[in-house]
Amino acid sequence: MVGFSQARWRSHPAVSAKRRELARQSGVFQPMAAVALLLLPVFGCAVGSDFKPPPAPPVSGYTPEAKPVTTTSSDIGGGAAQKFDVSRDIPAEWWKIFHSKELDGLLVEALRANPGLEAAQAALWQAKENLYAQAGKLLPTVDANSSAERQQFSPAEFGSSGAPSIFNLYQAAVNVSYAPDVFGGQRRQIEATAAQADYQRFELEATYLTLTSNVVTAVVQEASLRGQIEATLEIIKIETDQLQVVRQQFDVGAASRTDVLTQQSEVATEQATLPPLQKQLEQQRHVLLALIGRFPNETAREHLTLAALRLPTDLPVSLPSQLVEQRPDIRAAEAQMHQASAQIGVAIANRLPQFNLTGAYGTAALTTATMFSPATIIWSAAASGTQPIFHGFTLLHQQRAAEAGYEMAEAQYRNTVLQAFQNVADALRALQLDAATLKAQRAALAAASDTLNLGEGQYRLGAIAYLTLLNAQRSYQQARLAVVQAQAARYADTAALFQALGGGWWNRSDVAPNPHSPDAVETAADAASHPATELNP
Repeated sequence: MVGFSQARWRSHPAVSAKRRELARQSGVFQPMAAVALLLLPVFGCAVGSDFKPPPAPPVSGYTPEAKPVTTTSSDIGGGAAQKFDVSRDIPAEWWKIFHSKELDGLLVEALRANPGLEAAQAALWQAKENLYAQAGKLLPTVDANSSAERQQFSPAEFGSSGAPSIFNLYQAAVNVSYAPDVFGGQRRQIEATAAQADYQRFELEATYLTLTSNVVTAVVQEASLRGQIEATLEIIKIETDQLQVVRQQFDVGAASRTDVLTQQSEVATEQATLPPLQKQLEQQRHVLLALIGRFPNETAREHLTLAALRLPTDLPVSLPSQLVEQRPDIRAAEAQMHQASAQIGVAIANRLPQFNLTGAYGTAALTTATMFSPATIIWSAAASGTQPIFHGFTLLHQQRAAEAGYEMAEAQYRNTVLQAFQNVADALRALQLDAATLKAQRAALAAASDTLNLGEGQYRLGAIAYLTLLNAQRSYQQARLAVVQAQAARYADTAALFQALGGGWWNRSDVAPNPHSPDAVETAADAASHPATELNP
């Protein structure tokens, strides 16, 4: 893979049209925030740099080859050749390519009942509500106050003499407070909160992708274990039948007592491999049940086998420039960069003057009957400003910490991209090499089966020694289990490729909105992402 150009990574050019569209689709609806952001042009430009998404890495492929090659094929279940197509998009429900109704049912149940997915959805809703709350700080605050009190007044407090007097005082007022966002500190904080909401959005998509991939992988692993158990039972039967032959040979003097004991040991050894496989199968069932939201003691209705799955032959492979837009972990890391960038603006604004406008209008009367009369009206208006001068260098170091946080987020983003490209490259290599492995194991199994059949016949006739037959048995045992494992690897590799490419979340239409927040046409997340070009003068 070609190395990344650090200069291009740090230049951050304007976002492409498709990238902007994906950002719009994955943004967070926020009607209150959209209203607040309409006021942004009034206050001037926000301090700090406007965030621009990093460009795609300057690479043309995932492997040194110009494009992935078609895999080899073999005449066995799961042995079809697979080809790769860069023009194909990834469907949202990518697991349907295996054409298994049982698998589809498990995925439906997992998406409905998995607690981890529900927690990620709740985290997104929480982030949205925090964004609405933060956006409200751009608007004035209005409070209504009222009071009623009874007081005793003494003229001595003012140097006079006389008897104290008692009176009632009734007050009602409306207080208004407004802090103009002159330097954009609040807007940058809204931008950071919107980026946090985007982060939770992509974390939800990552949870969705991980869940669906884990369910498919768990089903494949379970089917593989069932196949291995079936193969082990077949091997035990073959060796048990052969034990009878060795005993017959011993009875007629054609075999030694050692041969009988050795074959008995082979049967016992093979039988001993069965319980560990059964234990792994039960544990794998528990993993699958947990993924779909069931308890281990619930009845397992589905018993999938590899034969029930169809290996897809046409696989999509996204272009490298698309991968950074499609991987939810990359988009989440980008959102963290955006949040860190906005926090720099917040830290800068905290070092600049802060302004506040306050006003009050109401009434103060000695009786309730005279309240709201012209003679009892009271009002006030005030403006104040504060310029931080010396805070023990706290504000300076907070700004430097925010700048360091951005550098950290940028490095984490680049690392996430590198890992994503590695995942795709690993999946492509695994698809190619495991296909070749299955072909070789299929040939090895055919040869081992023929050798064992021939050896059994020759041993009955006394043409070969028992040791030769024993070697043929062991070769067949290894080849039989290796074929099942190689078959399962091809299905698992296919699921890994779809996971590495992002899983098609951008084609999903089943994402439930927050029931407490109506949808809006404009999103504050999208608007705050480009304040200089879209909102600021």
